[in-house]
Amino acid sequence: MIDYPRRGGPTVLRILLGAQLRRLREECGISTEQAGYEIRGSHSKISRMELGRVGFKSRDVADLLTLYGVTDPAERAPMLELAKEANTPGWWHRYGDVLPNWFEAYLGLEEAASLLRSYELQFVPGLLQTEDYARAVVRLGFPDASDEELERRVRVRTTRQERFTAPNAPTLWAVVDEAVVRRPLGGRGVMRRQLEHLMEMSELPNVTLQIVPFGAGGHAAAGGPFTILRFAEPGLSDVVYLEQLTSALYLDKPTDVDTYMRAMNNLCITAARPDDTGGLLRGVLHDL
Repeated sequence: MIDYPRRGGPTVLRILLGAQLRRLREECGISTEQAGYEIRGSHSKISRMELGRVGFKSRDVADLLTLYGVTDPAERAPMLELAKEANTPGWWHRYGDVLPNWFEAYLGLEEAASLLRSYELQFVPGLLQTEDYARAVVRLGFPDASDEELERRVRVRTTRQERFTAPNAPTLWAVVDEAVVRRPLGGRGVMRRQLEHLMEMSELPNVTLQIVPFGAGGHAAAGGPFTILRFAEPGLSDVVYLEQLTSALYLDKPTDVDTYMRAMNNLCITAARPDDTGGLLRGVLHDL
């Protein structure tokens, strides 16, 4: 009844299960108020469940399936199993002491994405950072962190990167402002190694890196960095991720996604061609 990915941990599984429950409810013509009453909750709880923003209790899922007319044990079993798996912590759960809840949601989406398109104007994208560069970035954001906390935060970043050099790796298409590769974060030695790493990563078949040169002037994404995540599973819509200092926005409305997709496409046109990335990085290395 349900074909769902094993990657992505609870975040993606909750979204998929919520979408299935919403489809069943709408097919039966049942309101969120009626469904909420059935599980001793409110209509807002049903909305949060259907959006995958809360965990699922097996009893609630079982009661909703009964309400929606799904009584065949063979049909109920996959959804009840999915509810159970949706509450299983992802690999990042063990780093919960250094990760805010709003970022854990992103990690689940990133883990399941088949394509990530990102734009950065200050730092090298996290998925392309070396350990030393990542350490310098984390130290900027958390100047009072202990050495142990610092290393745990860096470890989260390097663990995220492992998927992109593994078999069946997702596609990463990153566009960065020229300032990103010219700002010597962490010192000249750290930055030189980071630039060399970018050259190596850009040669992978699943990684595309483009640089927006200073000479390009203004562009459509001047408002700030963002990431667009796309999933192979038909039950998941594209998501735009916007990170802030103490929170994040997750946009999945088609109109919002289309706006950011147009901005990303314009960035790719404005930026230097991917074939020119190696030469540009070698030039920056020469200037260091």
